[in-house]
Amino acid sequence: MANDRVTSQQVAARAGVSQSAVSRVFTPGASVSQSTREKVERAAMALGYRPNVLARAMITGKSRIIGLVVAYLDNQFYPLAVERLSVALQAQGYHVLVFMAAPTVGDVQGVMKEILDYQVDGIVLASVSMSSELAERCQDHGIPVVLFNREQDNDTMCSVTTDNYRGSFEIAQHFAALGHTRIGYIAGFEGASTQRDREAGFRDGLAEAGLTLHSREVGAFEYGTARAAALEMFAGSDRPDAAFVCNDHMAFAVLDALRLKLGLRVPQDVTIAGFDDVPIAAWPAYDLTSYRQPINRMVAQTVDALLIRIADPNVPADKIKLEGKLILRGSTQSAAG
Repeated sequence: MANDRVTSQQVAARAGVSQSAVSRVFTPGASVSQSTREKVERAAMALGYRPNVLARAMITGKSRIIGLVVAYLDNQFYPLAVERLSVALQAQGYHVLVFMAAPTVGDVQGVMKEILDYQVDGIVLASVSMSSELAERCQDHGIPVVLFNREQDNDTMCSVTTDNYRGSFEIAQHFAALGHTRIGYIAGFEGASTQRDREAGFRDGLAEAGLTLHSREVGAFEYGTARAAALEMFAGSDRPDAAFVCNDHMAFAVLDALRLKLGLRVPQDVTIAGFDDVPIAAWPAYDLTSYRQPINRMVAQTVDALLIRIADPNVPADKIKLEGKLILRGSTQSAAG
């Protein structure tokens, strides 16, 4: 019967190796020969040994824990991001603690202080902001922070995003090429860098085509708010003939409102595009044109940036922007034919 109090000394004795060799086998990234690893793993399995992670953390000062702070889990982009970030970090020998936070800076403070109490080795903030005061606290403790899908006007903060400006610029060009002139925009949460950059890119893309924004509403990255915004924007006779919605989650709400409440046809009566290209965008019920975020590359760059800074907290901050791709589907006239 397996004994949950088996010690590393017992494993070492059974495997015929030193206790330090046992420790190296169960330390991610440590150097150990394949033959030693196999002997130790066989002995550990036979004895029912599991390493004491908490004890090792107290000795080494490294918890092997990453704090992952997320918001907007109702937005289909983030469950996918959390899953892939967790898998990628676990592959590097880290444990992931997921914390929920509201998107505003004021609401993230309590969560972040709780995470710091866990003595995490690093922090990933997924679409939430961090105050300069808290960022400085993390830096004082040598705890690296990487922003995922969010930027911050702070040269000391590392971030990984899609090129939100460029993607939205391309959507504006696409609308102009289709001949649309009355073009609306449904914004996300006003305090988010993704919202700021996407609107800036969209407006500049329209301006290059000699167009201006016909109408604007705010959906705040919430389904219900975006639905209400769509009903407001499209209720009158002078409604837009096209609209860019700041993310797919809101675009689904807009499509539902247009088709089921207002009786408008997409794309015959109005063209709609979103941003993110979550899997549901390809479902026949929505068939949404969207700018695809390169989530796998974003996750890889985030993990790399974090691990580099765990190894050396003094590495300068990077602002990493990755190119995505505009995916044309049936919610725009060019895709519908």
